[in-house]
Amino acid sequence: MTMLQLLHIENIAVIEKADLSFGPGLNVLTGETGAGKSIVIDALSAVIGGRTSKELIRTGANAATVTAVFSGVDLSEWLDENGIEKDEDGTLFLMRKITSDGKNTCRINGCPVTVGQLRVLGGMLIDIHGQNDGRKLLDESAHRAYLDSFGGLQEALDIYTATYKALREKQAEIEKLSLDESEKERKLDSLRFQLGELEKANIQPGEITEKTTRRDLLKNASKVTDALDSALYALYGGDNTEGAVALIKEAESQTLSAARFADSFNAIAERLKDLLYNAEDVTEELRDMRAGLEFSPGELDALESRLDTLRRLMRKYGGSEEELIAFREKCRNELDEIEFASEKLVKLEKELEQLKKDAVDKANTLSRQRQASSKLLEERIKAELAGLNMAGVRFKVEFGKVNGEFGLNGAGCDDVRFLMSANTGEAPGRISHIASGGELSRIMLALKNVMTEKGEIATMVFDEVDAGVSGVAAQRVGEKLTDLSRDRQVLCVTHLPQLAVMADIHFEIDKKTEGGRTFTYVNELGLEGRKKELARLIGGEHITETTLASAAEQLKAAEEYKRNKIIR
Repeated sequence: MTMLQLLHIENIAVIEKADLSFGPGLNVLTGETGAGKSIVIDALSAVIGGRTSKELIRTGANAATVTAVFSGVDLSEWLDENGIEKDEDGTLFLMRKITSDGKNTCRINGCPVTVGQLRVLGGMLIDIHGQNDGRKLLDESAHRAYLDSFGGLQEALDIYTATYKALREKQAEIEKLSLDESEKERKLDSLRFQLGELEKANIQPGEITEKTTRRDLLKNASKVTDALDSALYALYGGDNTEGAVALIKEAESQTLSAARFADSFNAIAERLKDLLYNAEDVTEELRDMRAGLEFSPGELDALESRLDTLRRLMRKYGGSEEELIAFREKCRNELDEIEFASEKLVKLEKELEQLKKDAVDKANTLSRQRQASSKLLEERIKAELAGLNMAGVRFKVEFGKVNGEFGLNGAGCDDVRFLMSANTGEAPGRISHIASGGELSRIMLALKNVMTEKGEIATMVFDEVDAGVSGVAAQRVGEKLTDLSRDRQVLCVTHLPQLAVMADIHFEIDKKTEGGRTFTYVNELGLEGRKKELARLIGGEHITETTLASAAEQLKAAEEYKRNKIIR
């Protein structure tokens, strides 16, 4: 069986260092109020990915560390999916370190993981039932989720939710197309104007850069022409002057003449030949560029006008040619949608009707499953409450219709509310109006028990679930936790001797002041230690022979209860 074997705590609040070795069955933690019992639960919550903060770190320490060791773990598929190496004997090591700067270090079997991964794995290992969980019953919006969880209806709920989501999306699509006529005409006029303006402009990608370059060239055409003419004159010369091309050609010719008498001049002649070719090529390019400067008188004005048009459009619709083109296509598509909206609306309305029918059918199917599950839940809660000294209490699941459109919402067509009657003969009413604190605690414990019957979580933690419970009711809660611990490991923090006496393993949480600092120690109690602790819980600070005898008698009765349960 999977269970929490060891919890190692360092520098958590008033606990400097503590090791708790848990075992199967019921593990109980007791101690004076404020001794640090719930700090152990906080540490356990932290190591399975619960919310925490640097304020949890013990004063003067740089970091807090919690390590949990689980045995008998069979979660190979999850570990493989997350790239975590398995231990052959099924041991699982979880570690979380919280530093004073608020950073977290998390490891599973030594592999670094995120807090989120730790939380997912922790949810498969431990279920913590806190002090305020009973108060959650007062939130009627959570009752439907409790019922769905008990009935195992998540798959049916997911199927419905997918259809409901598609229904809402289709509805939104229809609303987007369903404009009133005046708004439709305004929208059409605007789109037609914008589209006409952009289509008339016939924008081409890159043309602003191209036309800007050409405009700048034309604006300085006379200066560029003079410079190019001078360059061509330098290369070709004039009527009375030879240019560079002719001079290079003459140099090549003379060098070739010299090469007839010495081969060493051939290399220089070749280089002059290459120089001549380059000079001729440059000259041709300059001549072409010079010819390109010829332009019509109106070209510069046309360029300026075109650039003004493009800049004006960019100020209105986008900062580049690509954005203008994209906006043009957007206008075209919107115009098509509106112009053909009537035809499309007919199609969408038919699709909406079908989705609405599908959603209602699935919601009704889900509702029938909830109705069936509610009867079973009522019976199971009734049986559990009877075992918790609440035999006269009636528990009922009430159904109503939701107020959403189509009579649906994201969870179906049911408004679910838990009712109870605390006294025989009284009609059931809303739990928030009727239940006392002790009744809330026991109803929540009963609900927790029936919810986990089919669950795979092997370790359950109850942090002071005995609020408002005393006497025989407390004894029944202790017996219920004992029964629960036959199939799974149970950890319980309590102030009540009726619960503590049922422990298979009993820890005492003790707080002391030493050297001006507060320290909390965790001690596993033997038989004599248990008698003394139970006597303290029964009689307070002054432990007498009578309270010790009473504690011994209660321990004997608890062992007899467990033996009888095993025999049955």
